[in-house]
Amino acid sequence: MSALSWLNSVAFTAFEQPIKWSDMIGNIVGLIALALGWRRSIWTWPAQFASGVILVAAYASAQLSGGVGKQLLVIGVAVWGWRQWTRGKQQTQDGTIAVRFASWRERGVLVAGAAAGTLAVGGLFTLYPSLSWSPWADAYIFIGTLVAMVAQARGLVEFWFAWLLVDVVGVPLAFNSDLAFSGLVYVIYFALVLWGMRDWWLRSRNGAQPVLEGAAA
Repeated sequence: MSALSWLNSVAFTAFEQPIKWSDMIGNIVGLIALALGWRRSIWTWPAQFASGVILVAAYASAQLSGGVGKQLLVIGVAVWGWRQWTRGKQQTQDGTIAVRFASWRERGVLVAGAAAGTLAVGGLFTLYPSLSWSPWADAYIFIGTLVAMVAQARGLVEFWFAWLLVDVVGVPLAFNSDLAFSGLVYVIYFALVLWGMRDWWLRSRNGAQPVLEGAAA
């Protein structure tokens, strides 16, 4: 049995739902990545990268092209986010990652980008049905994930709100696509997101100033 075949095999059954190894392992690593993000640890990015690689197999087996695209975005943005957090300008004087609320202009750009991106990707999936069984839901998750990760890389508290909005659609879609473990894990995601949101919110009020760009990581 190849590694890919093993990843897409059923590990066990829970609540009459088959749990695949790829779905389970990828989401556990994703949970670790989210917890590391809450702690503002730079290791959140390698964890997100690994989670994305594993979940590509899970979504491909479920024939969810939007989910595969989402994970490819996770992989790409994880590399970019790592670079952002190691460049120095995202760090405070004590070496931790600086977090803040976005300006109204930044919020406008994020919302406009999310709306335009969802319309564009949803339209593409609609024109080519073979790309996705759930074109608009997949497009929403695809673009929402990109917006959330970009906001995280920039140290914006709004990153947590974006993840909440993605989860609202992601949970039922996961259950309906036989990715039950993804749906169950999103419940834990929800608790971590609320906890992380509170932590970043409070830290954003500390007024810690980032060090100059180019400072050592």
